[in-house]
Amino acid sequence: MRRRETMRVRRIVDLSVPVGPGTQVYPGDPEPRLTAHATVPRDGFNLLHVEMGSQTGTHVDAPYHFRDDAPRLHELDLALFTGTGVIVDVQGLPPRTPITWDLIDPAGLGPGVIALIRTGWSRCYGTGAYFDHPYLDADACKRMLGLGVRTFCVDAASIDETPSPIGCPVHHLIARAGGVIGENFRNLELIDFPDPLICCLPIALDDADGAPVRAVAMQLEA
Repeated sequence: MRRRETMRVRRIVDLSVPVGPGTQVYPGDPEPRLTAHATVPRDGFNLLHVEMGSQTGTHVDAPYHFRDDAPRLHELDLALFTGTGVIVDVQGLPPRTPITWDLIDPAGLGPGVIALIRTGWSRCYGTGAYFDHPYLDADACKRMLGLGVRTFCVDAASIDETPSPIGCPVHHLIARAGGVIGENFRNLELIDFPDPLICCLPIALDDADGAPVRAVAMQLEA
């Protein structure tokens, strides 16, 4: 009898920021509040009361975030949130610089992959400079969509400029294509192994525009 091969997780890299009172949010979004609803001394158990926006911390956007006629979070194929990650390394750009197509290595980009746009801006998380991040150029986004990419994740507050003076064109392009966006990722520099399996499954919120995720990169071995 042949021995069945099993897939093992050799290493896991946490790509998420913690959610709590110190979580940095997009300007104007709700601040997260975590308070004790029940405690062991008083009630015999601990229970946390959580208040936060759907775009809190490391999160994903459904197309509905920018289009009323587009799929909401619970209507999306979960395959959009898992797949082989491809690092799009554009580190070293000045603040508020567009990430144009000539800066992107298209190798590996295609259907089913998760594009991890590494700007290096996660180093600024928690400071005002975090909102001065580089952002994906609309033409570059169109070209990536043309290659079949439908999941775009970035180590910054937004894939568009913050704030966007022209109405978040990349959000609209990806929403129109039925894709998803992940924002506030971190630790992309720790993915130093080939073909990482990325998982950024969102909380299963009904009728939502997006939700927080616990995003990870996994190194697998047979």
